[in-house]
Amino acid sequence: MSRIGKLPVKVPAGVKATVNDNVVCIEGAKGKLSETFNKAVNIVLEGDEIKVSPASASRLSRAMFGTARSIIAGMVKGVTEGYQKVLEIKGVGFKADLKGNVLTLALGYAHPCVYELPAGITVVIGETPDRNPLVTVSGASKHMVGQVASDLKHFYPVEPYKGKGVRIHGEFVRRKEGKKTA
Repeated sequence: MSRIGKLPVKVPAGVKATVNDNVVCIEGAKGKLSETFNKAVNIVLEGDEIKVSPASASRLSRAMFGTARSIIAGMVKGVTEGYQKVLEIKGVGFKADLKGNVLTLALGYAHPCVYELPAGITVVIGETPDRNPLVTVSGASKHMVGQVASDLKHFYPVEPYKGKGVRIHGEFVRRKEGKKTA
């Protein structure tokens, strides 16, 4: 049995939660999230707590009820505090520009990298002290924030020789030694 799955998820004041036939809807200050869960778990709202339990003794039920509880806890945290990831863009002439919900990255290619932001995701562009662009991706859904950050990293992954590219702020990139001439 999952120890995490046994813990109830506390719903704080100001957050509205509904459970209807394994569909959990959480609504708070930062937004509204909804998730449909497998029938292998039972989800019950009792007062200000959401309790998850396995529907049967099957392997799938035992595996999924800890996962379901963790996702629900993440949804509650997302609508109260929100999630964010900060991306750093390193490279000469690398730039980021935001117009409406379209993020345009200049990453040294002959064309700009254009990314349309999904609903519920906000982006703020800043600068590090050494003038590298910082792109802060934030939103209520942990999954969507991580997916957008991953998509942006995919445009120009960090290369190990010069360290150029898009990375999570503070991420360690192992550097390689270049070719030696005799």
